[in-house]
Amino acid sequence: MHEALFQPITLGAIEASNRILMAPLTRGRADVPGFVPNAMMGTYYRQRASAGLIISEATGISVEGLGWPSAPGIWSEEQVEGWKPITRGVHEEGGKIVLQLWHMGRIVHPVFLGGQPPVSASATTAPGQAHTPTGKQDYAEAHALSVAEIARVVGDYRHAAENAKKAGFDGVQLHGANGYLVDQFLRDGTNLRTDEYGGPPENRVRFLREVLEALISVWGADRVGLRLSPNGETQGCDDSDPAATFGAAAKVAEDLGIAFLELREPGPNGTFGATEVPKQSPLIRSIYTGPLVLNSDYDAASGASDVESGLCDAIAYGRPFISNPDLPERIRIGAAFAPNVNVPQSWYFPGPAGYIDYPALEQEAVAD
Repeated sequence: MHEALFQPITLGAIEASNRILMAPLTRGRADVPGFVPNAMMGTYYRQRASAGLIISEATGISVEGLGWPSAPGIWSEEQVEGWKPITRGVHEEGGKIVLQLWHMGRIVHPVFLGGQPPVSASATTAPGQAHTPTGKQDYAEAHALSVAEIARVVGDYRHAAENAKKAGFDGVQLHGANGYLVDQFLRDGTNLRTDEYGGPPENRVRFLREVLEALISVWGADRVGLRLSPNGETQGCDDSDPAATFGAAAKVAEDLGIAFLELREPGPNGTFGATEVPKQSPLIRSIYTGPLVLNSDYDAASGASDVESGLCDAIAYGRPFISNPDLPERIRIGAAFAPNVNVPQSWYFPGPAGYIDYPALEQEAVAD
């Protein structure tokens, strides 16, 4: 059933056995202090290794870039050692996994930074409140990165990519979506700069290009992916001309020859409150000629249809993978998806409940 999803696909240097990718999913189960990956996370990823490719949860590249309670990092040796058994477990199950590299920019609350302000393209403040270890708190105004500081952040990305290689990943994906730092540089609603990093789209993609070049210097272009969210407003991050902005971003991806480009294009009820706007994937498809992966709100039939039609080359499933560790097998035999329970608390709460206790099909059969 849905044969289009079960054809192998080449994503740069990564050979994926199917086109059902696991989308990055923040789950908040790392050990603190230290934001260190642990054995429970190893079980979680091993359970889902039948995905053609796992894109890991967003992982902080630096102390400055991580502002989510109990999310993992990749800047320290301890974190690298924590990731090693996780990647080894996925590989032992025959799977592939890339690490998503994350800098949250202005979405980091000062409580994570010893009271210092977060950083961004410009001195702006995100709307709403941040999740912190002591509850929700108002966001703070960001410090606008200087040109010298931008170079330092690019270096932080390079260091994180080097650590990802040490940890045994198959590659990396740059998180350029959802209103985080790269997105804050891309969109004119949050990038108010007048220097070479601001103004027209060709300038606003400069930071994206420099970070991708840094990752490529470590991994090669054929093991570097990118995630974009070319939709409407996301965490207060918006753009007056998405076609121009994300067309320019797609050209960067094309020029650098990256392994794959993933687009998050949610409907009006998306996780980050994205509005229903014209989708930019057809435009991006016309510019970026590498493997295109689409994400958000897909079921088995719609995913297979979009791959079969040529709209994209693979589908990244997110929330269905939370409660269906064996999602490809369920799609293959036409089984119903198990529902998420205790949502959204179980997405982020610590502990195994709602994390590694969802049964695979054969376990359900035994229970019945």
